[in-house]
Amino acid sequence: MKRMYLLVISMALVALLGLTACAPGWGQPGQGGMMGGQGGMMDGQGGMMDGQGDMMDGQGGMMGGWGENNPDAEQITIDKAAEAVERYLRTYGEDLALAEVMEFAWNFYAEVEEESTGIHAMELLIDKYTGRVYPEMGPNMMWNTKYSPMAGMMGSQNTATAEMPITTEQAKILAQQFLDVKLPGVTVGEADTFYGYYTLHTLRNGQIEGMLSVNGYKTGVWYHDWHGPFIGMEEFHDEGEGRH
Repeated sequence: MKRMYLLVISMALVALLGLTACAPGWGQPGQGGMMGGQGGMMDGQGGMMDGQGDMMDGQGGMMGGWGENNPDAEQITIDKAAEAVERYLRTYGEDLALAEVMEFAWNFYAEVEEESTGIHAMELLIDKYTGRVYPEMGPNMMWNTKYSPMAGMMGSQNTATAEMPITTEQAKILAQQFLDVKLPGVTVGEADTFYGYYTLHTLRNGQIEGMLSVNGYKTGVWYHDWHGPFIGMEEFHDEGEGRH
């Protein structure tokens, strides 16, 4: 009963977070709010999604599924993580393909794209011990207008399209402005287009150190701080002509 109660409360907080994260002005550098990096809800300093052991951090939280792991168990390889994602994608039909898998200290991360369009479809997390696959929290759940299981719950009026008011170049500018204030010295890579938002690798000295997402309709920037330090990555799908 207690577990169910906490689950209901957590889902309510997630819904509230998604609504406020998309509001105009949130996530802009120097605002010190939800995504400000100075003690706000998404700053990586102990907030709700900070990757330090709270509700959605991938270390035993509500949406991670990692709470029962045996710490002495052997971790799976990045290839095994890719196999787990491919099994997961079979339930979606034949149009979705694994694009890349990244290994971080706390989890594996996968990007999936539509073969017919080249548009990125979803972001997934893979447990490093069990190989269980989950939709990633954050933008994938709150901003994805086509594949998110919560897309219809958030009251969004945006249709499922990759043509958004904020372009890829504007997304890169917004992302870099955010990083210049919050993570000086970190730069952005190319923007991958999803339905409703963009995700970009973040680089330190030209090497991947993490990632962030930019809303395609509002000026929201969401840094993915639930992964831990970057370890490595593999690409599993060739770029097609329709790739964004």
